[in-house]
Amino acid sequence: MFIRAKWIGLWLVALIVLPHGLSAAVVEQLIAVIDGEPYTLTNLTTFAKSRLATTFPTGSLQEINAADREVLEQFITDKLMEAEVREAGIRIMDDDVNRYIEQVKKNNRLSDEDFKASLAREGLNLASYKISVKTEMEKAEIVDRQVKRKVNITDEDVERYYKLNSKNYRANERARIRHILLSLPEKAPPDRVNAVSAKARELYNRIIAGEDFAAVAREYSEGAGRADGGDIGWVNKGTLIAGLEEVAFEKLTPGKISEPFRTSMGMHIVKLEAREAGSVLPLSAVAAKIKQELLAKAMEERFAKWLKSDLRRKHRVDVKLAGVTFKPEESKEETVNALMARSNRPARRESRSALSYLNPLSYIVSETPFEDEDSKSPLSNKSVVSLFGMPLFVTDNADETPDIFAPPAPEAEKSKGIFSSIVDSLNPFSSKKP
Repeated sequence: MFIRAKWIGLWLVALIVLPHGLSAAVVEQLIAVIDGEPYTLTNLTTFAKSRLATTFPTGSLQEINAADREVLEQFITDKLMEAEVREAGIRIMDDDVNRYIEQVKKNNRLSDEDFKASLAREGLNLASYKISVKTEMEKAEIVDRQVKRKVNITDEDVERYYKLNSKNYRANERARIRHILLSLPEKAPPDRVNAVSAKARELYNRIIAGEDFAAVAREYSEGAGRADGGDIGWVNKGTLIAGLEEVAFEKLTPGKISEPFRTSMGMHIVKLEAREAGSVLPLSAVAAKIKQELLAKAMEERFAKWLKSDLRRKHRVDVKLAGVTFKPEESKEETVNALMARSNRPARRESRSALSYLNPLSYIVSETPFEDEDSKSPLSNKSVVSLFGMPLFVTDNADETPDIFAPPAPEAEKSKGIFSSIVDSLNPFSSKKP
């Protein structure tokens, strides 16, 4: 009886004392409950730091800003995608992961030692990196199943779209010009400007008086085409520097000669030999481009709908922050609804390659040039921009041999495209870190 009374006494002491002791302890703040699974502030801050290279506020979270809401949304979305992967039973094999890692080392010219050093700089080791690769490849696979394989663009779709929008597929308007250039630096002193302007006016007057434009150009021009009498051939609209573009495509009519005018290159006199309006290109010339554009648009719409609507409706998310909700959003699939695969044939199972996934540490963006050797092809010098290995849209490649009359690009634009920059900023193994 004494022992029993002693235990009862201890329980009474516990009931009286423990609440006071617990009140002094730090209680982990609950942020969200996803499909019955609780996630705390620690989970969220860890995700923000390791996955997004950012921070999430601690302490009182009575009100968070738009950037913090975005971090929270990405965290919840990430957990929903993990749930989808588990439900689908997706498994990425170790061989896939190893092939991916070998490709990373090859693309970045990294030895095994360099690779490990790069991982260490990011606070990773080989084991943790392999887990990251595997996780992101699994997510890419679920997106592939939910989006890519459910969109199909047929030849009939392309033809119907072309008939309705053929006016948008024209050859570039172009002009054939001769010109005389007298070089003049933009910051030339006034006496130099006056001298060059006077010389240009003299040459113009001689041509107007009857001298042959080509002969004058061969003798005095300092620009392209001098040996051919100033003839630079056909140029497409939009490729000339400001000033020269307006004269060639707006101010002159064929056979007419411009008065001298100044650009960043110097003083010009231009003769417009001919100009052609862009004609509508045949379907055969633009079919591949149209198909790519439609596919990109349809997948972009479907991806947004799946991510913002379908995925959210399927799972239960209860955010525990005041004034913050995570609910399905209405997303339109106008292109998808019109162009959804209508074939009864089973969808083609495309082989999944580890090389499709460029950066396992974030949502994946890539820019891949079309391998088209025909310079006249509508896809020549184009790249397809992809997310999770799925094409979203087509973009122009940087021109490696810019036209002499094209305005110079800023240094930042010469180095790489914007999507390449995104990939570099996300990839810890890139040598092009900003």
